[in-house]
Amino acid sequence: MSMRSLLVVGALALSCGIVANGKSYDILLSSPAKAGSVVLPAGEYNLKLEGSNAVFKNTNTAQMFTAPVRVENAPRKHEETAVDTTRQNGTDWIQAIELGGSTATLEFKN
Repeated sequence: MSMRSLLVVGALALSCGIVANGKSYDILLSSPAKAGSVVLPAGEYNLKLEGSNAVFKNTNTAQMFTAPVRVENAPRKHEETAVDTTRQNGTDWIQAIELGGSTATLEFKN
């Protein structure tokens, strides 16, 4: 690889890491919900993507929860952050979270 190619690849890797790890998103859960195997109590959360994990920080208690995710990219940017849930056997399950202002959709295994 030439020096220029290494610089371009390094710059792209660095910018992707900054975008993925530097941005946070606010979500509100009106009732408890499961994200994978993690139970999130109702409340307001600050969400960050750290590698292949979603890190939820409760804004009132500062309690943190981590759940593995698969990141999918939509063909265009999401206009706002949206939480997609389903209700099974009396429990709300987070299926996916669309990250507003980005093409990323976080998908959770149930």
